[in-house]
Amino acid sequence: MADHPTVLITGAAGNLGGFLARYLQSKGYPLQLMYHKTPLGEDLTEAPNVTPVQADLAKPETLEAAVRGADVVVHFAGVLFAPRPEKFLFETNTRWFANLLEACVQARVDRVVLISFPHVEGETTVDAPATGRLDAEPISVHARTRLEEERLLFERAPACSITPLVLRLGMVYGRGILMIDAARWLAEHRLLAVWNEPTWIHLLSTADFLAATEAAITLPEARGIYHVGDEQPITLQEFLTEACHTWQLRPPRRVPIWMIYVAATLCELIAFVMNTRSPLTRDFIRIGRVSYVGDTRRAREELIPSLQYPTLSSGTSTLL
Repeated sequence: MADHPTVLITGAAGNLGGFLARYLQSKGYPLQLMYHKTPLGEDLTEAPNVTPVQADLAKPETLEAAVRGADVVVHFAGVLFAPRPEKFLFETNTRWFANLLEACVQARVDRVVLISFPHVEGETTVDAPATGRLDAEPISVHARTRLEEERLLFERAPACSITPLVLRLGMVYGRGILMIDAARWLAEHRLLAVWNEPTWIHLLSTADFLAATEAAITLPEARGIYHVGDEQPITLQEFLTEACHTWQLRPPRRVPIWMIYVAATLCELIAFVMNTRSPLTRDFIRIGRVSYVGDTRRAREELIPSLQYPTLSSGTSTLL
């Protein structure tokens, strides 16, 4: 363990944060796993190299103890699947991250790795991929607020000793990934649908997501913005069709976009009235309709020179 940096993972009880926590724990990294309300799994809390830390990003006074002793902070935490995200994301995605960043500065953390996505540059395609810009104006609240987090990191870092890294990940796929499992459930119940207009997406297998994030944590020369994705962007429609074929289920229905917005509106309304999570929101649709493809050359040169699953066809088995 002495050869590894001590890593604090925010949102360690969440989906991607949990995957990373278990991956690093199995490799012997000293981990500080931050959670708020959702508890960590027993397999993590009982591991000898794991220190659970309960903290609230909205309360800066709780963050000092959580960050103390960490060499690297990997930030996933946020609020998802809640109705009317435009009402809270500017708080949860920007002010909360600012609180965490200030705690990192005070604790002299060496490196902050912010998990992001290519949508922050707005519409991008195979011919015009995202390149690392910070001056875009994306249409969705999720993308706008995540871009603001990136700006905060790069504005604050020069005044202190923190090395800033942003990983703009393609859509992570594989068994156990929440959105993939949800798509399979919908397909099994013949409820999976997608709009007609082709939407380009960049994919990334779970295994390659974990390898790239570990490289961002450990490689001394790594810094700046990296787009991480596989070698063959496809459309969302093609991905869902191929996934359903792998699951031996019917492909998704193609429906007018207004029907999906109606479904999202109903989900948000019910969730708001019942005070529960909303599996679909109108802002999810706005961000989902935006084609996103990243220029991955820098990530391949500096972080992850080879992929375990360079294309979807090589990685479909991970969906089972």
